[in-house]
Amino acid sequence: MVKTKKIPLRKSVVSNAQFPKKELLRIVYNKAGEISIDPTGKAQGRGAYIAIKNEEALQAKQKRVFDRVFQTSILEAFYDELIQYVDHQVERKKLATVTYSIDEAPEI
Repeated sequence: MVKTKKIPLRKSVVSNAQFPKKELLRIVYNKAGEISIDPTGKAQGRGAYIAIKNEEALQAKQKRVFDRVFQTSILEAFYDELIQYVDHQVERKKLATVTYSIDEAPEI
């Protein structure tokens, strides 16, 4: 009998929907009061998750979600950085699924 591996689920603080942990981005608030994006998911501090979707990043800024989650005031610049990071990750994911025929391949 093959044992199926349990996929850890986490809840996005923006949409309150459950997602597999790999599809989420962890935001960390550490003891020094610094907030940062944690791509590894292993940084010290309190973490909150957001889905890697452009709409979620924009909603996070509009609703100032992380101000509420971490009970602190967070600079606008962090939200802008988050939106930029999520956009970049979304584009990378799209590129990973793109396949070219030999005729359409970009010139190198």
